[in-house]
Amino acid sequence: MDFTCGQIKSWLLNLSKLIQEKKEELSLYDQAIGDGDHGINLARGFKEVEQLLKETEDGDIGALFQRVSLALLSKVGGASGPLYGTAFLKMAAVCKGKKALSLQEWGLALTEALNGLKMRGKAEPGDKTMIDVWEPVVDYMVRAGQDLSWQKVKDIAVQSMEKTKELQARKGRASFLGERSIGHVDPGAVSSCYLFQTLADQLQKGE
Repeated sequence: MDFTCGQIKSWLLNLSKLIQEKKEELSLYDQAIGDGDHGINLARGFKEVEQLLKETEDGDIGALFQRVSLALLSKVGGASGPLYGTAFLKMAAVCKGKKALSLQEWGLALTEALNGLKMRGKAEPGDKTMIDVWEPVVDYMVRAGQDLSWQKVKDIAVQSMEKTKELQARKGRASFLGERSIGHVDPGAVSSCYLFQTLADQLQKGE
C-alpha cells in the first residue's frame, strides 16, 4: 500500500504534539549530558513545522519534506537543528515529485536520511547518538519489506533508545563527560524514538 502526503502531514503533526508534550522531559535528559535545551529547541522548530503544514496543500512529498527541513534548520538551535534538517532534506531528494510512498520508497528515503545523519554528525552506531536508534530501525524496515510489523518498528526504537543508557558518549558535548555519560539515555535517541513511534502509528492506521 502507498502512503499519501496527507498521512505524512498527520504524522508530522502528531510528532510535533508529542514533542511539545515531552519538551521538558527531553531537556532534562539533555541537562544530564548536554546543554539542556534539546526539548525546547525541537519544540520551537516543530511549532514552525505545524504552521507550514497548515499552509501546504497535499501533493509533492519531496517539496513538503524540503519545507520541513528548512523550518528545522532555521528555528532549531544546537546540534539537533542541522541534524534533523539534514534528515528531512535527504528524504526530500528521494521523494521529489512523489504524491505517495510505497514501503520500498520509505526504506530508500529513510536510508538516505540515515546516511546524511552519519555524514553530518560524523557518528556511527555505539557513539551514543540518535544514530543508535536510526540505524537498527531503518535496517529492520529495509530488510522486512512487505513483512514489516509496525509494532516491531516501535519496539526496536524503544529498545535501541534505552540501550544508549549503557553507552559512553563519543560525540558532541556529552563526550567530554567520558565515563560519566554512562547511565543516561541520549536525548537525540529519545527524540528519534518519538519520530519512529509516531511514524509507525500513523502508517499502521493507513494500511
